[in-house]
Amino acid sequence: MRSRSIVTLLALAATAAVHAAAQDTRPGIAVLPFNNGGSYGQGKEDFDALQRGLAGMLISELSATPAARIVERDQIQKVIDEQNLAHDGRVDEASGAKIGKLVGARYFVLGSFIDFYGDFRVDVRLVNVQTGEVVKAEQARMQRDHLFDIVKTVAGQLLRDIPNLPPLPRQTSDQRMSRQIPTEALTYYSRALLYHDRGDHAHAREMFQKAIDTFPAYAEAKDGLQREPTS
Repeated sequence: MRSRSIVTLLALAATAAVHAAAQDTRPGIAVLPFNNGGSYGQGKEDFDALQRGLAGMLISELSATPAARIVERDQIQKVIDEQNLAHDGRVDEASGAKIGKLVGARYFVLGSFIDFYGDFRVDVRLVNVQTGEVVKAEQARMQRDHLFDIVKTVAGQLLRDIPNLPPLPRQTSDQRMSRQIPTEALTYYSRALLYHDRGDHAHAREMFQKAIDTFPAYAEAKDGLQREPTS
């Protein structure tokens, strides 16, 4: 009986999300957690954290455009957890399509990364939720010290790839490209998201604060710290 009630609640929540998205005519985009394509040079937990952090920062960068509806990371993670859509910590295209439908998105972004002792590469695919068509595939490669530059590069490429999406206003584009977040701060932010997803809120708050201490203008870390439960 209890399992049936949970399924019913999930179905109602999914229906509500789709209904709310239907009221917004902008194309919805769901950025899924990145997959580790086989990395070396850091610990497993560092790479597990980057799966969240890269997706979180890409969501933030894509949100610069008012012409698209970018699904919040917490909403995506909640669907993944409730529907058990990650296999061995990875999300595939079939799961991506299901997640996209549940959150009312038109497209989903499936990304992966490979860190080979500091040589860092990111690959992303923009996929149509309904047809499964890969609209565009993009790649960026730099040293790990330039991790945020990789995120900005991929975000700019994706914004150009989404059909019928107008370019960012010049001022917004200039502001986005001029921002620089140190890799150390982004690493702390990624760890904060990892602990948040695990329900370890004390460590999540600690990592958000370290990200802010490293880069005081880190708006995403400040927002994360403010949202984090205190108990």
